[in-house]
Amino acid sequence: MQKKFLEAGKIVSTHGVRGDLRVQSWCDSPEVLCDFDTLYLDENTPITVEKAFVHKGDIVVMHLQGVDTMEAAEALKNRVLLLDRADAELPEDLVFIQDILGFKVYDLRSDSMIGLVQDVLTSNPAHDMYEIKSADNRLIYIPAIKPFLKRIDMEAGVIYVETIEGLL
Repeated sequence: MQKKFLEAGKIVSTHGVRGDLRVQSWCDSPEVLCDFDTLYLDENTPITVEKAFVHKGDIVVMHLQGVDTMEAAEALKNRVLLLDRADAELPEDLVFIQDILGFKVYDLRSDSMIGLVQDVLTSNPAHDMYEIKSADNRLIYIPAIKPFLKRIDMEAGVIYVETIEGLL
């Protein structure tokens, strides 16, 4: 079952003396996080984003309504900001990483189950990588791009890939 709220980033520190926050973006790019007018401190606490801009790499400087002092901002340090899935628009061929964690990964070439998606590594400059934990606890990495990625079956919870000789 898909979660209504998705983790979007973590408040890592304050910025200045007027309550601005430094947020480490967990979105595809920090610019995506800047597009939201409303984020959530928890599933029942919406908060309005008054301003947001990218600052030094993947950090977003953000001002939230009602957080107007350094002390108020400091109290939010280490909190994870959530976004409502309904507020996010994804192209048809993309999925949220959180939705596929734990999915089975099936290799069409070898006609066998590889393991379960443990993480999706997004720091590779060329493309994302699926981190898969095999039944014998090995970590296997498969590029999350075509021609390796064939299909994601969201209902069955299975990612179909086609590896090449030597990849596994």
